[in-house]
Amino acid sequence: TMASVVLTVFAVILSVEFIIGNAGNGFIALVNSLDWVKGRKISAADQLLTALAISRIGLLWYIFFSGLLSVFYPALLFTENLTRVSYMTWIVTNHFSMWLATSLSIFYFLKIANFSNSTFLFLKWRVEKVILVTLFMSVVLLIFNIAMTNTHIDVWVEVYRGNLSYTLSHYAHLFRKFLCIETIFVMIPFTLSLTTFLLLIYSLWRHLNKMQLNATGSRDTSSTAHVRGLQTVITFLALYTIFFLALLLQTWNTNLLENHLSFLVCQSLEMFYPSGHSCFMILGNRKLRQASLSVLRWLSANAKMQIPSFHLPFR
Repeated sequence: TMASVVLTVFAVILSVEFIIGNAGNGFIALVNSLDWVKGRKISAADQLLTALAISRIGLLWYIFFSGLLSVFYPALLFTENLTRVSYMTWIVTNHFSMWLATSLSIFYFLKIANFSNSTFLFLKWRVEKVILVTLFMSVVLLIFNIAMTNTHIDVWVEVYRGNLSYTLSHYAHLFRKFLCIETIFVMIPFTLSLTTFLLLIYSLWRHLNKMQLNATGSRDTSSTAHVRGLQTVITFLALYTIFFLALLLQTWNTNLLENHLSFLVCQSLEMFYPSGHSCFMILGNRKLRQASLSVLRWLSANAKMQIPSFHLPFR
């Protein structure tokens, strides 16, 4: 039937996203890790990219396996231990994925933007310390998040203890509470990223006005850096918005959880965030882009010669 065909198509899309996401994020981590192994200095931006790629791999595997459980073994969702493990895994992977991307946005903003404000200059000269403090604060928030979620799970278990007929609506009720908590914690890094995006736009506007006053028509390196920084931040914000809206739709409409097709559509939208963003990060980073082109040339050459080679194509 048509429904079966569409279901198969979205299952394939989900699988392709999973493979691309793991390949893309794994590639980012591999390239930067090889530089570290070879004793090369890794920039703060590359360190953040590597950590972000690793966290995204964890998020990809969580989304993939939670989707499999929801479709094939939904009864397991109602067990206390699996519920607790599932929520904690989600919190940790999503938390670091969000905060590392936000830290990257802050890093680009402080490195690229031009303001004469004394506070901005103070932070700009100490950008790496700012990132460390940001990540430390995020860990403190993570601890609060885990504590609050554990409390809600404990209450849920007590309320439904002895009730042998857990239903989907019971689980959805818990997940809505969980999502409310997550929304509070997610809005902090999301707002920070949005703020850096708006400030970068303002900085670029001021810079372009200054160029016009100086009768400079061609785009300079600062303008190019602004545009690349804006592309990086807006891509993250747009993809995470799609991810979170799909999660909201899936959570607040319990009928979607029972409809495999609707569920797979939502899962595909959620998977697009950690999967697609890795591709944008590779394209937006000169070193990663060059390494990826080297890999493609290497694969093309080996395919033509049909001679296997196990030497890495980049150094």
